Amino acid sequence: MTVSPQKMADAIRVLSMDAVHKAKSGHQGMPMGMADVATVLWSRFLKFDASRPEWADRDRFVLSAGHGSMLIYSLLHLTGFKAVSMAEIENFRQWGSKTPGHPEYGHTPGVETTTGPLGQGIATAVGMAMAERHLAARFGGDLVDHRTWVIAGDGCLMEGVSHEAIHLAGRLKLSRLTVLFDDNNVTIDGAATIAETGDQQARFKAAGWAVKAVDAHDAGAVRRALAWAVKQDRPTMIACKSKISKGAGPKEADPHSHGYTLFDKEAADAREAMGWTAPPFVIPDDIAAAWRKVGRRGAKARKAWEARLKAHDAQAEFDRAMKGELPDDAFDGLAAHVEKLFADRPANATRVWSGAALETLIPAIPEMIGGSADLTGSNNTIVKGMKAFDTPDYDGRYVHYGVREHGMAAAMNGMALHGGVIPYSGTFMVFSDYSRPAIRLGALMGARVIHVMTHDSIGLGEDGPTHQPVEHVASLRAMPNLLVFRPADGVETAECWRLALEHRQTPSLMALSRQKTPAVRTDATVTENLSSRGAYELAPAKGEAQVTLFASGTEVAIALAARDMLHDEGIGTRVVSTPCWELFEPQPADYRTEVIGGSPARVAIEAGVRQGWERFIGEDGGFVGMTGFGASAPYERLYREFGITPEAVAGEAKAKLRQA
Repeated sequence: MTVSPQKMADAIRVLSMDAVHKAKSGHQGMPMGMADVATVLWSRFLKFDASRPEWADRDRFVLSAGHGSMLIYSLLHLTGFKAVSMAEIENFRQWGSKTPGHPEYGHTPGVETTTGPLGQGIATAVGMAMAERHLAARFGGDLVDHRTWVIAGDGCLMEGVSHEAIHLAGRLKLSRLTVLFDDNNVTIDGAATIAETGDQQARFKAAGWAVKAVDAHDAGAVRRALAWAVKQDRPTMIACKSKISKGAGPKEADPHSHGYTLFDKEAADAREAMGWTAPPFVIPDDIAAAWRKVGRRGAKARKAWEARLKAHDAQAEFDRAMKGELPDDAFDGLAAHVEKLFADRPANATRVWSGAALETLIPAIPEMIGGSADLTGSNNTIVKGMKAFDTPDYDGRYVHYGVREHGMAAAMNGMALHGGVIPYSGTFMVFSDYSRPAIRLGALMGARVIHVMTHDSIGLGEDGPTHQPVEHVASLRAMPNLLVFRPADGVETAECWRLALEHRQTPSLMALSRQKTPAVRTDATVTENLSSRGAYELAPAKGEAQVTLFASGTEVAIALAARDMLHDEGIGTRVVSTPCWELFEPQPADYRTEVIGGSPARVAIEAGVRQGWERFIGEDGGFVGMTGFGASAPYERLYREFGITPEAVAGEAKAKLRQA
């Protein structure tokens, strides 16, 4: 006996309702409202095999409205993803479960990206669609031929990042991307129209998308709309007019049923309205069998793909790229570059040294895709010969993101999660404020993304305090699982690039200078990547160390100059460079103790705020840096006016010695 799409959808509704009811928290409204759409998508269009969640050529499904997580958990359980058992459904939102409050990448098989912060799912999906098109251009349609599907709600489309993502996708004509808009006109505070006047369909059309509208509860209409979407030559948006908490009897379409509102009586009313007689967390055998068949539907296509891959000339290269492994010779050119730096000892901005490192890395690592938020020349993120990533062929490796820092960072997350691509892109450090939500989500997910942040201090000069980051480096260092690199010269910059690429489950951020800085690593006999220790003694004291100076980035040169002054006065002084605090913390305790040392006076120097430096200098240590915002002037004048000079450092060190 054939099970109707409605009964299959009702299984999603009941599981969502029961799980939220048992947890006494969560959101059943959206899963119940979009159950019909999800049923048609997963049973008729989504290419996947529940027995192989990591199949490289599967379609990607993104639940941008992540609060409705029981929708995807229900789908994963019903289609046979082993990790999402009925016990896990019953354990919704509880400690250690595979069904946390919002979907989490890497925690639950079948979840392609962490969502919950509204709007970021759709922006991340744009990156997935970009990666698919690029890899199809590189390896061919026999190996890469899949789509990205997104369910997004009113809240997702209100968030500013959705505008950035939608326009970027429209410009790039990402035809393998479809957004299913849960058009229920409901927000927590009331109808969406209390805060929204926009016409979402017109908005998507204006951005270059193909658009349709359907009744979300008419399975035939939904099926026809999805069939239409896969034939378009541009991204598609289908506005699905839905009723929140569909099937909930008297609570159906109740604008207040966004969250947990179906209590004992309401849940019983919903069961009666749907004609559902099975007890909580029990799916009737016929409905369960129909859903398991859906989960097996893609097995034939998956096996055929595996056969094509096995016979393909590029199998080894494809497997390497998708696993995230680097080519064996990835850093040969970089090593030669470092040798030349040791020989020549040139002075330059670290943003320039970053660009020089990329000159060696881009030809050696074909997975690297760069970009910038309209600051290419300033960020030094493009190398000679790089072609723009663009329609119709998508074989280029440089993305012109436009002034869209948040959308750019989210898209890079999507590329990294998709696999086969290592994204990096640039903007000014101060604009990390715009991209921070996506940086944080990337850190939470462990996505290998490299954020190139130039103009990292008051050293950028004349643009003034609006563009001069002061608190940014400190605030980013506070973020878990983010490597913040602030290299001091060309050698450290090259070392940091290598480390960023080698860390496969951690995003990285390069804090790079606009102004020139002298070479500080000049001993060519040291072949170890010293930056890998996070902090290291760059210059020892002459005699007993009475002072230790800690610094990062361009202020390392200032510390070295202060050391010379102090030595001239007979004060033994050592200098410690701290290019990456996050790599220093896991070092063995004896190494950390050795690096920090026991000097009576400890002083840190950084053209930013003091926050965090206590780990090196203690609460009573000296600090030379910023205590407020910057100003507009040439950088040399700014460093003098704000007292970030060798003389000021030497003076602070002597003051601390007197207090010791």
